[in-house]
Amino acid sequence: MLAAMIALSGVTLAGADTGIHVVMNQATVLKLARPADTVVVGDPEIADAVVKDSRTVVLTGKGFGMTNIVIMDADGGAIVDDQVLVSRSVSNTVRVYRRAAVQTLSCSPFCETSQKTAAETKSDTEIGGN
Repeated sequence: MLAAMIALSGVTLAGADTGIHVVMNQATVLKLARPADTVVVGDPEIADAVVKDSRTVVLTGKGFGMTNIVIMDADGGAIVDDQVLVSRSVSNTVRVYRRAAVQTLSCSPFCETSQKTAAETKSDTEIGGN
């Protein structure tokens, strides 16, 4: 249903049951089949949507988890009504666990400590227990 309503650029459809998959701290473009009037994101701490023009919405992963996005036309009809899953990028990264401490390294090509957002720091603290 979603694929028929919008053309996605840079978005992974994680399956019919899980909706749109976005990587943390990355933006993706949603091209709409018809002009949008209203855009609502269920939890703005997980994802953020910015309207570029009436047929283009930029969706950014802000925190880990699942939320939803609803995009409606001027008549109140749903153009998009789907789940958004935001997860950590696993490409070129290594997570090192030392007892209760978690360190994330960005390895491209040399491994260095990566910058962490507040959501990543909170997640690491909850996982590591520190």
